[in-house]
Amino acid sequence: MAQEIIFAFVQYLLYFVLLVAGAVVFGKAFYKIYKGEPVFCKRLTLKLEGKLFSFMGIDGQKPMTAKNYILSITCFSVLSLVIFIAGLMLQGVLPLNPEKVDGMNFALAFNTAVSFITNTNWQAYSGETGLSYLSQMTLLTVQNFLSGAVGISVLFALMRGFLSRGKTNLGNFWADIIRITIFMLPVCFVASLLLVMDGVPQTFLGSVSYTTLEGEKGILYLGPGASQIVIKQLFTNGGGFWGVNSAHPYENPTPFTNLIQTLSILWIPAGLCFTFGKAVKEENKGEKTKNQGIAIFKAMTILFVVCLAVCTCFEYMGGIKLQNVASFGNIEGKEVRFGVAGSSLWAVATTSASNGSVNAMHDSFTSLGGMITLFLMMLGEIVYGGVGCGLYGMIAFVILTVFIAGLMVGRTPEYLNKKIGSFDMKMVCLIILTPVLFLLISTAATVMLKSAQTWSAPGAHGFTQILYAFASMSNNNGSAFAGLNVNNTWVNIVGGIVMLLVRYIPMFATVYLASSLGRKKQVASSQGTLQTTTPLFIGLLIAVILIVGALSFFPALSLGPIAEFLN
Repeated sequence: MAQEIIFAFVQYLLYFVLLVAGAVVFGKAFYKIYKGEPVFCKRLTLKLEGKLFSFMGIDGQKPMTAKNYILSITCFSVLSLVIFIAGLMLQGVLPLNPEKVDGMNFALAFNTAVSFITNTNWQAYSGETGLSYLSQMTLLTVQNFLSGAVGISVLFALMRGFLSRGKTNLGNFWADIIRITIFMLPVCFVASLLLVMDGVPQTFLGSVSYTTLEGEKGILYLGPGASQIVIKQLFTNGGGFWGVNSAHPYENPTPFTNLIQTLSILWIPAGLCFTFGKAVKEENKGEKTKNQGIAIFKAMTILFVVCLAVCTCFEYMGGIKLQNVASFGNIEGKEVRFGVAGSSLWAVATTSASNGSVNAMHDSFTSLGGMITLFLMMLGEIVYGGVGCGLYGMIAFVILTVFIAGLMVGRTPEYLNKKIGSFDMKMVCLIILTPVLFLLISTAATVMLKSAQTWSAPGAHGFTQILYAFASMSNNNGSAFAGLNVNNTWVNIVGGIVMLLVRYIPMFATVYLASSLGRKKQVASSQGTLQTTTPLFIGLLIAVILIVGALSFFPALSLGPIAEFLN
């Protein structure tokens, strides 16, 4: 066991070194996009941008008001939703369908469409048998790009609101998503080639039949997988091309692909902290505004490391003990080629980000190991979090912490030289509490259904399965405890509505918060200004996050994983 723990420590150390290195690179790239500058191939990129702007009839330099920004997001999302639902219901008569997959019913199509346009990627179906190649490429993969770009564009709007000097400048929604997508396309193309070189399929061929040495027949499902897998990880989507996601040997065949994909989950969310820090540093030269992004990154990393350590310890200690046989920990539901360390790292990474992909079955984790993944989602996907939405969710917690600290000393709260008023705090409360509210309501409503008893396991573990499902949908994650039967009308419709509300209410609140901050003039720092980059503030921020999480979810956790552990 000691050797396995040492190996896990070395593996985690290597992971964090590569994570920080990649995050810095992505952070610098997205700062250029935030400023409206090309990341590479300047002449070609600007020419392509110009043609797309002209085709769409937009002025990329014209800033939007909060109302116009929200209207643009709404129109874009509604159009995407309608096209997505129609495509899924009609896929049986559309081309590129070698497996002759039938169209989806409305409830499942609605849930799936909502899931992908909200960056949740919750899947109540098995990808290789439930979707055609056309649906995988033109619906899922496209939204993997666009839903992530929407989240980052809203983060950019919030950053511009903080850094504006007495006027509202949220930027242009359409220009931001176009620039983000233009940057990500070549990045994903190169990364897809790396996966193909290591064995991930990328083909239009249909399934292949085989016969085992024992004479049993089976089917190997192929398809254009690599191109979707890369963007689903980088933009924290997580929806698998194959049903068991990245536990499938085609989707994640080797330790190298496992490392690349695990890093891809957090590279951009972590990198956006550096984007935020660089923007603040460039716009505000004052001493008290430096290293804001690094301070947030430190708070996220501390929470991540603690959760990773706890999850790994319980998974190593949770294995069945046999006399005279070495214990390798709890390997039930885990791929042997990844082991406890690789599976625990992925589980914590995917639930700290709003990713939802898995390389092991979370339903088979120990009760407290699985609770860590559940708790990370319940915090609001802010420990790195989803692309864009994770950071603006964490900034909401920063503002809440500043507000509480201001109450303690009797000062008007300020952050980044902007005074925080009552309207700002209302928007912060919407951002933080909307997922909490809909998670608890939807879980309670589902548990009260008599039919729900047939969807899940009995007792505390069954409650945990339902709680996990709605925690996943309420926080735009998408992972699930595999023991729960979720392909039913109730979960499809109610879950879809929950995903819509918890995506767009906090998002629109963020836009209005950005607009409010943009109209405020910056105030000069003084000796009494709270420094938000010190270890003391980072500790206070973590305490506020944990207190909100503990007060909101401890009763539910007590009925689920904690009760299961005690029994």
